[in-house]
Amino acid sequence: MAKDTTGRLRVTVKSGGRLKLSSKLWLERQLNDPYVAKAKREGYRSRAAYKLIEIDDRHHFLKPGATVVDLGAAPGGWSQIAARRVGAADGKGRVIAIDLLEMPEIVGVTFARLDFLEPDAPEKLLALLGGRADVVLSDMAANTTGHRKTDQLRILGLVEGAAAFASDVLNPGGTFVAKVFQSGADAELVAQLKRDFASVRHVKPASSRQDSSERYVLATGFRGGRMG
Repeated sequence: MAKDTTGRLRVTVKSGGRLKLSSKLWLERQLNDPYVAKAKREGYRSRAAYKLIEIDDRHHFLKPGATVVDLGAAPGGWSQIAARRVGAADGKGRVIAIDLLEMPEIVGVTFARLDFLEPDAPEKLLALLGGRADVVLSDMAANTTGHRKTDQLRILGLVEGAAAFASDVLNPGGTFVAKVFQSGADAELVAQLKRDFASVRHVKPASSRQDSSERYVLATGFRGGRMG
């Protein structure tokens, strides 16, 4: 084992040529990531939980009693945090987790296997909720191809779909949080969000890997829905 720049011991994976370089690098990154280890210790399903903790600690949108929709929720790290903060396990708030993949049960979270991009998805969710949501979360990222421009467009398309869904289901004054990647391509998305929300900003939690262009768009003060 070697030490990294912070003095921590660093694990190096010796694969004997059995792993592709990309797989080897990913495994080393996971093994050496302090947030991965912390998530295991504290019972969170992913290191992503700490990103939502940081964003909400600073901006306070997961209020007790709120109704939250978590898009692309599996494996459930964000749903765990949302349920804890709104009091869903105690019946004070509600968390609806939506994904195409099955997700193991989380106390206080209702799971719906649903494609949020389908035209009737907002109506199905509103029927399930019996009303509108206060917060829509999205920590999704599209599957990557390795071609940077293609990947940026796919990721942006997913976020635009999530933003349109949020506009259909949010209460006035509601909040939308979504993962984006730094590029000039999201100017139109930001412009649309500024029309729909009172405040739009980008945030990058400390738990986001510093070598990643990942950041989050935080839109608060939703101006009003598109559906009746």
